[in-house]
Amino acid sequence: MTTATPNRNLTMYGVADIAEYIQQVKQSITYKFSGGNMVVAGLLSDAQELRLYDDPERARQTLNIAKAILFAIMDGELVGTVERK
Repeated sequence: MTTATPNRNLTMYGVADIAEYIQQVKQSITYKFSGGNMVVAGLLSDAQELRLYDDPERARQTLNIAKAILFAIMDGELVGTVERK
């Protein structure tokens, strides 16, 4: 995962530290029970809502967060899908 400056993180993602955000995702109930793919799906839904309520900047940032999580999954840092028992 590429480390960006806090200012760049705020501009791109709307959060001060995207790496810390991803660490928090790992602690989320959605990630623990469903995996990163479901977290991304939720973020995509959030971006759709933000567009609906005319907040394109926050929608763009939310899409960037979703992409960062997808890259973490592709790099093996996060699990995409949790096996159901």
